[in-house]
Amino acid sequence: MTSTTDPSTDRAGHADPADPADDTAEVLPWYHSTLNLLSTFVAVAVLAAGIGWVVGNNRALPDPNDTDIGFLQDMRVHHEQAVQMALIYLRADDRDPNLSTIAREILVGQNIEIGRFIQLLRSFGASEVNETDIAMTWMDESVPLDRMPGMATEDDLRALADADGGAADELFVTLMTAHHQGGVHMAEHAVDHAATDEVRLMAGQIARVQLEEITELARLLELSRA
Repeated sequence: MTSTTDPSTDRAGHADPADPADDTAEVLPWYHSTLNLLSTFVAVAVLAAGIGWVVGNNRALPDPNDTDIGFLQDMRVHHEQAVQMALIYLRADDRDPNLSTIAREILVGQNIEIGRFIQLLRSFGASEVNETDIAMTWMDESVPLDRMPGMATEDDLRALADADGGAADELFVTLMTAHHQGGVHMAEHAVDHAATDEVRLMAGQIARVQLEEITELARLLELSRA
């Protein structure tokens, strides 16, 4: 009589440890896998190379001057209010959909730039905020931080929060246009006086984008009135 042999057992009747059906098979720790170790080594090497590039690149940067630091600190405050105004407007009822789109673009774009300001200030070893109540000393001016060019007052923000429909559209465009004009004034000064390429390039981009948005805000407001 011919016996039937289970393929999952050896001649001694022991279970094959490689058989996936065997629930008792040992699961080895991740670090016993050559593939896992190789993947980890590659990841660490890439991370180390990236850190080395950043450190080396930062060491090659020219030292920032008062304009670099002051612009980043003060423009952070300026941008934070633009984000606040966009959020307030986006809560209004019956607001214009096209103006709502540009408000969202301002909200996202300026939040991203705020993150970049903080990153650069950290790389410069400077405070992430203006620790005084005085702004624009880097422009040879001296104004309270909340009165930088284009900054809305608390009354302006309350009025925007209370407005709906066409009134909200009009006030949002008016306040954001003035705000952008003040930001352009500060950015153009930084383009001419900052010491680092990073700050000069960023300031130039801010000035360009905000001038374009001023034009777009006016165009969209006219469409909303039609």
